[in-house]
Amino acid sequence: MLHGYLPALLGGLWVTLGVAALSLLVACALGLLGAAAKLSGSRVARTLAAAYTTVIRGLPDLVLMLAIFYGGQILLNDLVESQGWDHIDLPPFAAGVLTIGFIYGAYLTETFRGAILAIPPGQAEAARAYGLSAVQVWRRIVLPQMVRHAIPGFSNNWLVMVKATALVSIIGLDDMVHRANLAAAATREPFTFFAAIGLLYLAITSASIWLLARVEKRYSLGVKAGSF
Repeated sequence: MLHGYLPALLGGLWVTLGVAALSLLVACALGLLGAAAKLSGSRVARTLAAAYTTVIRGLPDLVLMLAIFYGGQILLNDLVESQGWDHIDLPPFAAGVLTIGFIYGAYLTETFRGAILAIPPGQAEAARAYGLSAVQVWRRIVLPQMVRHAIPGFSNNWLVMVKATALVSIIGLDDMVHRANLAAAATREPFTFFAAIGLLYLAITSASIWLLARVEKRYSLGVKAGSF
């Protein structure tokens, strides 16, 4: 049915999963930093974080992908050449990971900020009154509850981000969309191959929904659901 291209598509699937997983790590790191900046007492940090989330969320992912990939490489090489170093070609895989992580870090910033604000401030104040350090308060009080409140928004962002990995094919990454495009051109059966990768994306998102539901259930143990 797929004219022998199934192994190639599955190979591209691993590339897609790698981009998605590493992009998530970048996005989570930026999201936590952005949330901390927005909740900090520094006006400069709050302004920079607000500018980051406003600009990124206000522009299409495709525009940002092209602008960061090409514009970022130009800026990077201008910087290294000014120091007398050799020209750097950023690999498409690294460029895709950094770009998607940078984009979705803005969305996770708001997710994490809202999750932190949902925690009653009196809990942290009580913990500090008992002598816990700021790190201990964060690790034992804030972080576990933040995860519980953030899971619904985090799940939505992850599902959208998985689908956004299809954009990396435009910068030359050999993911499953790129391989499906090549197979469709060779066999002149575009519907067959794009339907196949559509099913693969659906499998990824379905497995993610199941796994994240279990994580949410795990972090909700002992928490009584509110009545409406």
